[in-house]
Amino acid sequence: MMFPLARTTALLAAGALAVTAVQAADLGGARAPAPMPYAAPVQPYSFVSEIRIGGSVQDPGSAEGKLPGFSTANVNGEILFAKPVVSLDPFWQAFVPRPTVGGSYNTGGRTSYAYLGGTWTVDLFPETLGRRVFIEGFFGGAAHNGYVGPKGETPYGFNTLGCNPLFREAAALGFRITPQWSVMATVEHMSNAGLCGDNRGLTNFGGKVGYTF
Repeated sequence: MMFPLARTTALLAAGALAVTAVQAADLGGARAPAPMPYAAPVQPYSFVSEIRIGGSVQDPGSAEGKLPGFSTANVNGEILFAKPVVSLDPFWQAFVPRPTVGGSYNTGGRTSYAYLGGTWTVDLFPETLGRRVFIEGFFGGAAHNGYVGPKGETPYGFNTLGCNPLFREAAALGFRITPQWSVMATVEHMSNAGLCGDNRGLTNFGGKVGYTF
């Protein structure tokens, strides 16, 4: 004959096993919810992609940069707009430029200009450098207030640019401090590509700070 304590223990154990069996049956009959499909993060749309401000030195190797008597410092700024076409493939996306407008003001009264064109931005070794380092190229046109007359009559401290407007090419090496803020070292060149009689051109070196929306 089983002692009362042993009988009570056996009954409790049997009840626990029965409850466990019922719970297991319930879990087995219910299906686990399907995982949510992956969706890439959606960035808010902004007509303006980035704004930049900076400075540069007026062509150090020319009359506008090396003759004494005036400032060679430039103040510049530009606006980069969102890409007109978006590709899901990052390779092809790199070929789509951002429309760009900007200007450069010479504080010494020499050639200043406004420009319009496209900017191409490519990350350097994105997986290794964490998408922080990038290079850029710009191509477009620029309207200026420089000298376009005969070379023999060029005013003191000016370059003979030949005609107006000019082609403008630029390049930059940049670093993203944060996803929004970046700094860039820049070089830019303007010329008429030999389409006018004189083509001294203008080459400036500088830097910019950018804020991305």
